[in-house]
Amino acid sequence: MTGILYTVSTPVGNLEDITLRALRILREVDIVAAEDTRHSIKLLNHHGIKKTMISYWRGKEQVRTDEIIRRLHAGQSIALISDAGTPGISDPGSVLIKRAIEENIQIVPVPGPSAFVAALSVSGLATDQFTFIGFLPSRKVQRQKVLRELYLEQRTLIFYEAPHRIVETLLDMSYILGERKSALVKEITKIHEEVMRGSIAEIISEVQDTVIAGEYVILVEGFAGSNKTVDEDVLPELYRLMKKGLGRKEAVKRIAETYGLSKKALYKKSLNETP
Repeated sequence: MTGILYTVSTPVGNLEDITLRALRILREVDIVAAEDTRHSIKLLNHHGIKKTMISYWRGKEQVRTDEIIRRLHAGQSIALISDAGTPGISDPGSVLIKRAIEENIQIVPVPGPSAFVAALSVSGLATDQFTFIGFLPSRKVQRQKVLRELYLEQRTLIFYEAPHRIVETLLDMSYILGERKSALVKEITKIHEEVMRGSIAEIISEVQDTVIAGEYVILVEGFAGSNKTVDEDVLPELYRLMKKGLGRKEAVKRIAETYGLSKKALYKKSLNETP
């Protein structure tokens, strides 16, 4: 009989943030596949769980996936965990999960903590609709390209970022997205947890006066667009996108889709006006 693969959410910081069900599953499975066994052993020891562990980190996902699939077919039950939060969400796991689906192996989710949801709940920004981006590209040109593509997104934007890139990423956001309402959540659920709120520029000023360390969640207000016509003039917004590197056709397409305008009429007017 084929074993069961459990995707188990683990604390993003505070070791008490784990469900009773997650603890039961971790005790019952044959093996725990952890992103970093050195990190996860602290969680297991804290809760008095002794279990065989194998590492499942991004650099070895394919090799480890083959091994785990063999074990599952042999009837072993396995709990997949990441260093923090939910496997596969900005963490290793998606390769194994897709393979298990292909192999008709039962997958059981054991939900729990998620850093971006916790951060959103205290951000003060709109929570009814949001877009989780995760980590932006590390290279400046690619990062700015992604931010330009997100400029007209009306839902709250949520990002993860590493401490050594936090300031340059915020600077790019200020340049591309403008002075929107935002929040920066540092070390959520940990001892040095901190939430900064304000415009992106205000947060840049505040974060530069703090010790930059730990994990960060960045939340930015979505584009505050409204229904307009070409006659009401959306050209300033169109030219803003073009100045940030977007071609005229792409800028016209985005503005037209946002406001429900005629792309043809908007394109024609953009050629007749002077930015």
